[in-house]
Amino acid sequence: MRYTNSYSVEIDRLKNEIETADAIVIGAGAGLSTAAGFTYSGERFERFFSDFDAKYGFQDMYSGGFFPFETQEEMWAYWSRFIYCNRYMDVDNGTYKALFVLMKDKDYFVITTNVDHQFQKAGFDKARLFYTQGDYGLFQCSEPCHYQTYDNEEMVKDMIEFQEDMKIPTDLIPKCPKCGNPMTMNLRSDDKFVEDEGWHRAAERYDDFLRFHEGQHILFMELGVGYNTPVIIKYPFWKMTAKNPKAVYACLNYGEAYSPDEIAEQSICIDGDIYSILLDLTH
Repeated sequence: MRYTNSYSVEIDRLKNEIETADAIVIGAGAGLSTAAGFTYSGERFERFFSDFDAKYGFQDMYSGGFFPFETQEEMWAYWSRFIYCNRYMDVDNGTYKALFVLMKDKDYFVITTNVDHQFQKAGFDKARLFYTQGDYGLFQCSEPCHYQTYDNEEMVKDMIEFQEDMKIPTDLIPKCPKCGNPMTMNLRSDDKFVEDEGWHRAAERYDDFLRFHEGQHILFMELGVGYNTPVIIKYPFWKMTAKNPKAVYACLNYGEAYSPDEIAEQSICIDGDIYSILLDLTH
């Protein structure tokens, strides 16, 4: 694995690649949203979940997502707040906007494991986005009895408005309109994740984009991708770079800016806060 060269040298190299590449494939992970301000602990957690902390002792939103609440009413009180905080509130400190400024006039496509909808909020073209792991803004049948997803904004806001004592009213528990079973989040956590029609269309557009630009000067620009699910973005980016001598792999990450030795000469690795890096790239 290869670590970073000097920061300024790598910034200049990446600026040049962004300007000269035939196409740019952005691969975005959780680190990008963390840089944008979507932290799951600290002040944000205390502001919205101090009552859950006092009752159950978990101290971050992520842990609460796995907590075995005794009732659906309490579970959805928690999850409605979680969804609202991380999907419908305006939190971005400018990170996604800065990325959009860099990409808006380029031939780009985005593949992301993030589920917070921030690319579209920042102005990215929906037809150039592939959310592989779901969306906080969608519900699905928990079985699932059919492969369709449902926008949840109105339901979530009702749960926020009418919950009391860490519980939502029973009649607000979301039920599948087909079979009547409970709804659940459209998040990939097991083999019940629903890949709906929109998911498959986005996957096809991503494949088409890669095929169309095969063999060209492509910049594979990876932002904040860790090793939880490297087979979705990181490993494919490495492999596609290795197969194409015209391709360049860029890794922007705080503390994990590496590339394999096999593509070292085709790699740009920048260790640091992604927001700061993006600002430097725009100047």
